[in-house]
Parts: sequence; structure tokens; C-alpha cells
Amino acid sequence: MSESNDLSRRGFLGKSAAAGAAGLAVPLFVSSNTLGQPGQPGANEKIGVGLIGCGGMGQGNLAACGGQPDVAVTGACDPWKPRRDAVVARYKESCKPYHDFRDVLRQKDVDAVIIAPPPHWHALIAIEACKAGKDIYLQKPMTLHLAESLAVRNAVKKHNRISQIGTQIHATENYRRIVEMVRAGHVGQVSAVQTFNVMNQGPEGVGHDPNTTPPPGLDWDLWLGPGPKRPYNAILARDSYCHCSWMDYSGGWLPGMAPHIIDLPIWALDLGYPTQTSCSGGRFVIKDDGDAPDVQEVLWQYPSLVMTWMGMLANSYGFDLHGKPVPQRRLGIYFHGVDATMYCDYGSYKIVPEGDRMKGREPPKPSIPPSPGHEREWLNSIKTRQQPSCSVFYHTKVNVPIVLANLSLKLGRSIRFDPATEKIVGDDEAARLSKPVYRDPWKFPEEYLNA
Repeated sequence: MSESNDLSRRGFLGKSAAAGAAGLAVPLFVSSNTLGQPGQPGANEKIGVGLIGCGGMGQGNLAACGGQPDVAVTGACDPWKPRRDAVVARYKESCKPYHDFRDVLRQKDVDAVIIAPPPHWHALIAIEACKAGKDIYLQKPMTLHLAESLAVRNAVKKHNRISQIGTQIHATENYRRIVEMVRAGHVGQVSAVQTFNVMNQGPEGVGHDPNTTPPPGLDWDLWLGPGPKRPYNAILARDSYCHCSWMDYSGGWLPGMAPHIIDLPIWALDLGYPTQTSCSGGRFVIKDDGDAPDVQEVLWQYPSLVMTWMGMLANSYGFDLHGKPVPQRRLGIYFHGVDATMYCDYGSYKIVPEGDRMKGREPPKPSIPPSPGHEREWLNSIKTRQQPSCSVFYHTKVNVPIVLANLSLKLGRSIRFDPATEKIVGDDEAARLSKPVYRDPWKFPEEYLNA
């Protein structure tokens, strides 16, 4: 017996758009009793949304918000002038340009911000946004360090902000059906999960660029911000795909892709934090300007199961999910249950039974309602003041395993973690390195570690 399901991404997006549009008609007037408090728009009030980081992902998130009838795009911020000017031109009736994110956060017509700069900026901007009373949509990876993850979560809690992490795959129908089956015990008790993301960049990787002169309109020092000082590199600055080749500014492809992939088993199995994390890898094949591993493997120990990650940049074999034998990016998740194995990706799943252990078993009826869209869910939550599905309170369970893995790789040893105290156990060096040191004049906001 086997089961399979293939969902059309185009069909899903069409349905999501229709669902998101339904019921969104907003009156042309706003009565006084529907107005919200400062930083908390009322049910019939337009939400002023600003974008911090005007690259491709940020513009995509903004497009999903900016076309909604209850949203006004009021600000675009980027240290690269042509990028912010392009966004302003698209929303010229309401949008103003800003060079420095702190200027956006001071604006009264900005209720909420989409935070989508390079990952080394995520934590600091998110915390400052919360402090300024803005709700946040924070692109993944949430943070690059353990202390940052806890501080962002604590800032959201302290300032009573709405938060959504940009793992938009969480909104797909396929993920919902898999979560229902795993939770219902459809494949039996799961004791092991395997996850992977592979591609083949070849030995050339993302390439070389000897030019160290920033283009006109780019404030390179502000782009670097709290990250280490280094000469300009056009490949590093280009986009989120290229960011993943540099550890200091992205953490590599583990933070780049694992938030989408390990999200599914963490959701389906209701996992907390891992108690032990071991990571190995290196840069063995690729010779480009970057420094991130081209092979990285992780083992996470949880109380009742183990979960693994395999990331590779020099081979794209995709196991059962391989497809056509041509180099391309491939990913997947395997749930190994006592009665069957389920392997899946973003849009499909297949179940391979263990003999006849699944005989007569039917999958559960759908119980998790469809998403109106990841950004629309965030906008709805801004109005209801109820956290959406991928708030920081959920996503720390996804982010913490990733940052612990990169710390294990850096140290060359396993890291033990106490989920109750949220602290690294028995390793003073690891505990010290779990908190970043920002480049002057930027300071890590330590006051949020105990908030």
C-alpha cells in the first residue's frame, strides 16, 4: 500500500490569493470607536507598512502586503539608494525613502515593518522595531546566534508586538496535510527524521569579483553594520542567494534553507529544543570568494527521537525526491515511523509502509484550516493582536537548533543545551560565543536576554 500527493504550487497560490481577498473589503470611512491605540491599528484602519531591506525577498513580501486594501506602504529603507528608490516609485502615492532604518522606526505613519536586510542585521533591527512600537515581519533566518534568538523573542514579548517569521512554506496545504498525518500516528511513532537541501554550484561556486569599490549610492559601512569590517564585494552584496556563501553575514546555507525544511518536523512532532547538537562539515570543493561550508551535516538529539540535516553545494542528488538527473536544488524530509516512512518536500509526499503494518489505515480528515497567505495572516494578527502561526514564540524552536549547529561546527564539538533554562550546559566557551560581539558603534542589546 502506498499513498502519494502532489499539489500544484500555482493552484495553491491562486486559492490562497482568493482566500486572502475574501472578506477584506474595508469601509471608506473610519469611525472613532474602531481606531486602535498607537502602534495598534483598529479593525477598519489602514496599516502603514514600511520595508527595511529592499532586495528581492523584501520586495516580494511587500508586494503581498501592498496590494491589500487595508494596507498603505509608507516607507522604504535601504542603504543602497537605487533599491529603495525603486520601491518608492512603485508606491509613490504614500511611500517615502529612508537611508537608515532608525529613521523609519521614528515615523508615526509606519505601524509595522517588514525586515529583510542581510541576516546579520535581523536581530538588531527587529529588537529596535519592537522598542519603537512597530509590529514585525522578520525574514528568515530569524537570527544567527543563540543570544539574538532569545533577545528577539523577549523584545516581542516585552513590547507586546505582533511577529511573523518569513517561512512562507509554512502556509502551504501540503505541509498541513503532513502535520495532520504525523500527529494522528498515521505512520506510527516516529523515532528518526532526516532532512536535506542539496545543489551543485560546481568548484566555481558563486565566482570571484576583484572590484572593492562600492557603486554610487551604496553606503557600504551601513550595509556591514554590526558585521565584521571587510572590503566591498559585489557578489556578497547582490542578493540572498549569494549572501549564503558568507558565514559572517548569513551563517551559510543551513540558516538559509533549514528554517523552511526543519519547520515541518518541528511542527508535526511538536518538538521543543534539542538537548544535544553535533555538526560537522567543511569547504572541500568550492573555490570562490565565499567561506561557507559546501558540506554540512547535523545531528540533533531530542528526548524521544533524533533529527539530521544534510546540506551540500557540490552534489545535488536528491534521494527518493531526485527527479530529473540534472543539477538543481533539491530538498526533502523523511519521517521514519514504526509503521511506515513518509518522505516529502514542499508540494508532495509519499508513504512507504513497513510490510502490512498500515493495512486498512486511512489518513485523517483535514483539520488544519487553509492559510490566507503568510503575509495576510500577519496583517490579520496586527488587527486582532493574536500572534500568527510563525511568531517568534514558535520559531525559536526552529531557529535555536540551527544556531546551535553552526556553533558546534565552529567549535568542532557537540553542544549540550538545557531546554528548561535555555542555556548551554557544561561549556563556558560555547556559552560565551553564543552571544555576538557587534562592530562599533553597534551594541548587542543584552538587556533583552533577561527581559
